[in-house]
Amino acid sequence: MIHDYVKDCDYVAMFDADFQPESDFLKRTVPFLIHNPEIALVQTRWTFVNADECMMTRMQEMSLDYHFKVEQEAGSSAFSFFGFNGTAGVWRISTIADAGGWKDRTTVEDMDLAVRSGLAGWKFVYVGDVKVKCELPSTFNAYRYQQHRWSCGPANLFKKMAMEIITNKKVSIGKKFHLIYSFFFVGKIVSHVCTYVFYCVVIPLSVLIPEVEVPLWGVVHVPTIITLLKSVGTPSSFHLVILWVLFENVMSLHRIKAATIGILEVGRVNEWIVTRKLGDATKTKPSMEVIVQESQDLVQVTVKEPLLVEYKNPQIRIWQRFHGAELWMGAFLFMVAFYDVTCIKKGYFVYLFLQSAAFFIIGFDYIGTTVKNC
Repeated sequence: MIHDYVKDCDYVAMFDADFQPESDFLKRTVPFLIHNPEIALVQTRWTFVNADECMMTRMQEMSLDYHFKVEQEAGSSAFSFFGFNGTAGVWRISTIADAGGWKDRTTVEDMDLAVRSGLAGWKFVYVGDVKVKCELPSTFNAYRYQQHRWSCGPANLFKKMAMEIITNKKVSIGKKFHLIYSFFFVGKIVSHVCTYVFYCVVIPLSVLIPEVEVPLWGVVHVPTIITLLKSVGTPSSFHLVILWVLFENVMSLHRIKAATIGILEVGRVNEWIVTRKLGDATKTKPSMEVIVQESQDLVQVTVKEPLLVEYKNPQIRIWQRFHGAELWMGAFLFMVAFYDVTCIKKGYFVYLFLQSAAFFIIGFDYIGTTVKNC
């Protein structure tokens, strides 16, 4: 974008390094921008080249398919606001300048730009039949760092932009309400809290404290309906729905922590660890990791050739593989399940034992792909 020839261009297509657009990508996206001057962004759908690599990538595929096939599709069809996914999209260059350009005040500068563009009155369109192949993180540490950024960044952006949204004069009250309540508050904060608190706190407490009663429709009927509706995006993985729910409950613990850090602006709020994609690392050499604590550090980064000739995986000691929070939650849920079996007999022990096992499996790092040290 800093090259001289950009001043003669009207549009810019953005892709992360692992994305593989088809040769007709621009022919199928740019016409939306040419024929409708009110559109600022054309967002396309992601598909995944390594979805079948391991169980963890299958779970990610289910979550992301729901996001694209339902959330993004619904937002676009209803002419409502939906976020830019940071890649596999085409922007009108004049919009970027009109919205104030790229800002590095959070780790989700793509969402920041989309929100500011929406507040300036620009419209977005999602084209679900244009698919771009990409790679999912297949190691748990890479996925955990990615989810920290995807949860911390939006919460931090919400804190920084709430008043800007409220005082905006160019959009309607309805759009402001959608942005603040639906997109940010519910979608980026409350959804994580509800998942973890209900499945991992309320249900166990109803076993330990007799006064806490959860009706059957709240424990079974409503969660089942919601889960089935969210799984329609990936019919081929429908048989994994129960495992997917257990996995998402564990990940909600990380997302709550990250969202809290973003709201309070403490600790790792500006931490950026580039998501590690293995590619052919299981057969050859692994890719590099770049850790950036502050955006200003990027100015001082120098790249020297060759990148991977001398790279070796850092040695990980056995205790560094363990994840304490998951192990503690696994132990807590196991004890509650055992107490239910032996004393209370509410019948929740079936779910609690399964959820406890999920916490233990992830706590001992027995999920995802393991790359041997070089």
